[in-house]
Amino acid sequence: MSSKIISKLFVMAGFSNVLGVLLLSRGLTNQVMMDAQPEVMGYFGLIAIVLWGLAYIAVAKSYAAVPWLIAVFAVEKLAYVIVYLQWFTSHSISTVYERDAFAGVFYSIYGLNDFIFMLFFGWVFIRVFRKTKT
Repeated sequence: MSSKIISKLFVMAGFSNVLGVLLLSRGLTNQVMMDAQPEVMGYFGLIAIVLWGLAYIAVAKSYAAVPWLIAVFAVEKLAYVIVYLQWFTSHSISTVYERDAFAGVFYSIYGLNDFIFMLFFGWVFIRVFRKTKT
């Protein structure tokens, strides 16, 4: 995979965080979304997700210079995947959909989205780390 494509995927990861949160939370006002998992998706948590997204975009062109930051991105995504699985196995997604379709869509996709980008960041870290060792 070329550096140009990898950079575009960093931007895509960033926009999925920023736009995903801002659109599906209706500009950080979707109380159903925040109430469904307040310890992670409360107002502050949603702002943190937007900030993570901006961080991915910020390093899109210089990711190779910060391999350990990319490792942090992978671990951060792993944390969200674990929390999502815990939530998903003990809550009803249909109940969230009944209360708000936007929140339902968010809870339907955020775990998979984070899993995919966790794999991507992990792969990029390994690729860059190997290059710095040679």
